Amino acid sequence: MIQTDQLSKKYKEAEQYSLLELDLNIHTGEIFGLLGPNGAGKTTLISILSGLIKPTSGSFKIDGLDYASHKKELKQLIGIVPQEYALYPSLTAYENLYYFGSMFGLKGPSFKTSIQEHLEILGLQKFAHKKIKGFSGGMKRRINLIASILHNPKVLFLDEPTVGVDVQSKSVIIEYLKELNARGTTIIYTSHHLNEAETFCTQVGIIDHGKLLCLGTPKELIQNEQGAEHLEEVFLAQTGKALRDYA
Repeated sequence: MIQTDQLSKKYKEAEQYSLLELDLNIHTGEIFGLLGPNGAGKTTLISILSGLIKPTSGSFKIDGLDYASHKKELKQLIGIVPQEYALYPSLTAYENLYYFGSMFGLKGPSFKTSIQEHLEILGLQKFAHKKIKGFSGGMKRRINLIASILHNPKVLFLDEPTVGVDVQSKSVIIEYLKELNARGTTIIYTSHHLNEAETFCTQVGIIDHGKLLCLGTPKELIQNEQGAEHLEEVFLAQTGKALRDYA
């Protein structure tokens, strides 16, 4: 579903590359965990694949389509749940969803019904006509998720989708993502919740300094790392224990 070829990115004022000659294949139907420390290149990679920024060099394809010549088609194929809330606080939940869905060309009674159905599934039906600014973090995360999937994307990018949410919201989000995946959506997921990633992801790639360090199922990575019993121990063995503060 996703193929990168020698993908590199160096920001204008940066001394080092955020991504360096990254080759990566993500197969259709996977829940792919893109894991790494702060500044490893995770958000940069997702930003490139979703068309938000251009690579310095290299190329990529999604569903066999090259971004350079199929930009519009690729944007219809993907959904993005960003790390920060991408919602209008002065609008209601329904108004936000109607706006974002309309940007994908959705309209008519079936579109309105879809909004209502998604709100109900994610426990937000009774808040449909409340303004977003009064929502809790978990509620905003769920609205963000709905906004990204109304157009039924083939690929869903999730950048820290459960950060800062309550346990109940996290459980609802993860279960719904599993249902989406079971219906055929390929998911690319970043998180610092490694216990969550260990049970959620079908495949994991750990990157650092813009390079892919290891790739495999969570079980394979744990088995291949001497003395490791959990994915967190694999992560620390691969990336080290040094602090990764950056500005």
